[in-house]
Amino acid sequence: MIKAYVFLVLGVWVAILPHLGFPYFWKDVLTTISGIGLIYISFVLYKEYKTKETKKGETFDNFSENKFEAEEKM
Repeated sequence: MIKAYVFLVLGVWVAILPHLGFPYFWKDVLTTISGIGLIYISFVLYKEYKTKETKKGETFDNFSENKFEAEEKM
């Protein structure tokens, strides 16, 4: 939830940045830093999503028969 809040804050920051009256050099620097921050946070969220997705499907259907036979023998 905190990362989603950071997305919101960075989005608002990028939206109002051109209207704050910074000199062009500082506006370019701040926009670049904000963009890198958005890229980093989205990459971290993507990695978390992918790790959760792969943990759900650890057992494949073609090996499930062997699993049930092994349980019956015990």
